[in-house]
Amino acid sequence: MFTGLIEEIGKVEALIDTGNGVDLKVRGPLSASDAELGDSIAVAGVCLTISEQDGDVMTFGLAPETLRRTSLGALEEGHGVNLERACLPTTRLGGHYVQGHVDGMGTIREMRPDGDALWVTIEAPAELLIYIVEKAYVAIDGTSLTVTEVTEDSFSVMLIRHTQPLITLPTKNPGDPVNLEVDIMAKFAEKIIRERMS
Repeated sequence: MFTGLIEEIGKVEALIDTGNGVDLKVRGPLSASDAELGDSIAVAGVCLTISEQDGDVMTFGLAPETLRRTSLGALEEGHGVNLERACLPTTRLGGHYVQGHVDGMGTIREMRPDGDALWVTIEAPAELLIYIVEKAYVAIDGTSLTVTEVTEDSFSVMLIRHTQPLITLPTKNPGDPVNLEVDIMAKFAEKIIRERMS
């Protein structure tokens, strides 16, 4: 379980085709500082398991399903990725409950400065938009953000000045893919309502 509060931006050191998937090597000094083999780290919002570690560099195995369902397959050497270690019982929940189980991908439609803030509009699949509502949470590449606007095919978030240098979203461009995880509470609510109506 994660909080959606990014701890550091890691650097992709290598992507190695194993024939059955990809080994992703990421440099993350903070994340690696107390990591052990088998630990879970959210990498761009995807919960991954450390399979090898060499100092600050952690290796994660990406299965074909992970490459199909997330934006990790589009990564290149040198790219930055949001990193967050799994939370502890004592962790402050300043964001929201993020599982690291990506629901799907969205595409950045627009990035618009507004004073020192940055508005970002993301096109999202209809099957995810039903769970995205104004003033609720959504995780974008693992970052817990508040939804500011929802249309029939997109939603928007606003990044305050403090947040912008701490995450990768401001470094992206229109057309880039992003990992989306909707609020698990919205999915639970929808399931309960659907079952009671059937």
